[in-house]
Amino acid sequence: MFRDLFSKKRKYATIPSERTQPTKMNEGVMTKCPNCKTIVYSRELKKQLNVCSECGHHFRMTAHERIQSIVDFGTFKEMDAAMFSGNPLDFPEYEEKLNRDQQKTGLNEAVVTGEGEIEGYPVVLGVMDARFRMGSMGAVVGEKISKAILQAEEKRAPLILFSASGGARMQEGVISLMQMAKTSVALERLDEARVPFISIMTHPTTGGVSASFASLGDYNFAEPGALIGFAGRRIIEQTIREELPDDFQTAEFLLKHGQLDRVIHRSELKATLIKVLKMHARTPDEEGGQR
Repeated sequence: MFRDLFSKKRKYATIPSERTQPTKMNEGVMTKCPNCKTIVYSRELKKQLNVCSECGHHFRMTAHERIQSIVDFGTFKEMDAAMFSGNPLDFPEYEEKLNRDQQKTGLNEAVVTGEGEIEGYPVVLGVMDARFRMGSMGAVVGEKISKAILQAEEKRAPLILFSASGGARMQEGVISLMQMAKTSVALERLDEARVPFISIMTHPTTGGVSASFASLGDYNFAEPGALIGFAGRRIIEQTIREELPDDFQTAEFLLKHGQLDRVIHRSELKATLIKVLKMHARTPDEEGGQR
């Protein structure tokens, strides 16, 4: 009796059966806001256009989510979907990285272009997707955007470009940098044809993209809190040897200093685009080819 009273009882680990194991929550059911730390249902977040209902933080959107949010249902027709990037400089592992991003995103490149309608008004659209090589602009991205610009000129339909990019694509070297001039020249032709260009900068729009087509709109809009700039904050501070404001390179800072026309909440974007398109809608004479 005493031996049983004072003896140590050993504990043995057991493997629970499948019936007793707790049910795991599916990945992606909940999303945590990086700004206010609120946890929300991912499904509800999508209904709110990926905007936090507590603090208004704008999450990133995929290219197709963006298109669905503003284009009339069933009117979007993609252009140049079969264009793929090569490896012109034989950069190590570049092709493998492209293949991984293609599998991860379901896209062939970092921009989706096409034609569609917004409230019945025809537009040519280009939407960059930061999931693919951080939205960097290589030869194919530059070519697709340039062809979209030429299509807008030919159709005399307003051009809308959503930018989300880390800048030029380093694996393509000077070929990538050439896309800055290429897209800018195409936009000059569009301007001469008097076809409106609406540029919408999202988070982030940096590097060679911000220094080329993204900043050349007849209307330059941006989403709240978007990071917009060319060089990095630390590089600028080291160069000028001054401390920059906390809101430096944000959409609100650029609006205050005249580089943007308006910062637009995502829920108001489509209505704003419709107003702009109405102002530039072609008359029956222009439809017939007269200017």
